[in-house]
Amino acid sequence: MADAAPPSPEAIAAAMAAARTFNITLWTLYSVGVCVTVLRTYSRFDQVGFSNFEADDYLVWLAVLLYTVQATLGYQIGNLAQGLANNGMTDEQRMLLLPSDPEWDRRVIGSKVQVMGWTCYSTLMLVLKLAMLFFYLRLTNGLGRRYRLRVHAGFAIIIAGWLASVLAVFLGCLPFHKYWQINPNPGNSCQPAVSGPIVWASFAANVTSDIYLIIIPLPLLWGSRLRLVEKIGSTLVLSAGIFVLVCATLKTVFVVTDDVNGAELAGAWGTREAFVAVVTTNLPMVFPLFKSWLKPLFGSTSQRTTDNKYKTPEGFRSIGGGGVGGSNSHSQFRRGNGNSSNILTNVTFTESEERIVNEIKLQNVKTDISGAPRTACKEGDKGIVVLTEFDVSEDARSVQHSEPGPPPAKPKEAW
Repeated sequence: MADAAPPSPEAIAAAMAAARTFNITLWTLYSVGVCVTVLRTYSRFDQVGFSNFEADDYLVWLAVLLYTVQATLGYQIGNLAQGLANNGMTDEQRMLLLPSDPEWDRRVIGSKVQVMGWTCYSTLMLVLKLAMLFFYLRLTNGLGRRYRLRVHAGFAIIIAGWLASVLAVFLGCLPFHKYWQINPNPGNSCQPAVSGPIVWASFAANVTSDIYLIIIPLPLLWGSRLRLVEKIGSTLVLSAGIFVLVCATLKTVFVVTDDVNGAELAGAWGTREAFVAVVTTNLPMVFPLFKSWLKPLFGSTSQRTTDNKYKTPEGFRSIGGGGVGGSNSHSQFRRGNGNSSNILTNVTFTESEERIVNEIKLQNVKTDISGAPRTACKEGDKGIVVLTEFDVSEDARSVQHSEPGPPPAKPKEAW
């Protein structure tokens, strides 16, 4: 900047240290987020196999791609543009800054990166929230229509919020090139790092959709037959999106209250927000994997939970349990193990009788109950147990002349 004193060595050292700290934080959080996504994918493959992956299993990897772009843009703002954009300048400073000055180029580049960053951020949030909604669709599969309508309404809310955010970016400043104008002052709406229309449209969209995503599973969860402590634990896992809301709120507060350093602070919290959003979206699928790894340390607790799950009456569906009566997952077929148990996969909800009957098809088999039932009594620890024995025989002719029916359909897995 013309006639401006060069920065002191102390200021340069402080700026370099801040940039180094930001880069370490940025790429550390990015690495953890990608690792969590890998664990989620492994957990789903272990449960249902790659051929049974559904929409949310692919959307999380699209989110990783967008997260990579956003992290790269954040790195470029701190290193290529040195945290500068066309905001945080007085009119006098704008007049003194010449196009030949390197700072001019850094501010132009920083402003362009900010525009790309807002667009990428809004799309990343959209993809992650769509993944959660497709996950909720699997949870409500087979339940009443009113449950699925809540999820379908969520699609409308999230897509509408994304459209509002993107339109705020592309229509909030016209002509578009004013987003990187230095002199004269383009006004707040054309300063992408702190643009009021962009900031408030993004905040409103995130608050609305985050709260709605938290509300959707709660009626299902608290209407289940889980113990209170298990309901609380499952609520914490499914409601982890509250941390995304906190980060979005803090980011907005910093931008609105600090015209000079707000953009830099908002960028730091935006990095944390993206990380938390990636982790919380994958957490419900990663949690059972962690629990299976910790099972040797808490074997007795897991055994008690496994014993209790057989008390669930027929006609109920479990989250991640597949069909009626339990789960036949990819890994369970391969290993021959029984149902895995965790505080989330034991949440049960009533199904319609029609669904239960359709899943149990016994064709061309005639049973003949012969003889009177034989009843025996024995004394148990908690009273008298009555055992009734039936003799069941098949009509061999019916079995020989009947065409073999189709193999039973593999139950769907929700986790």
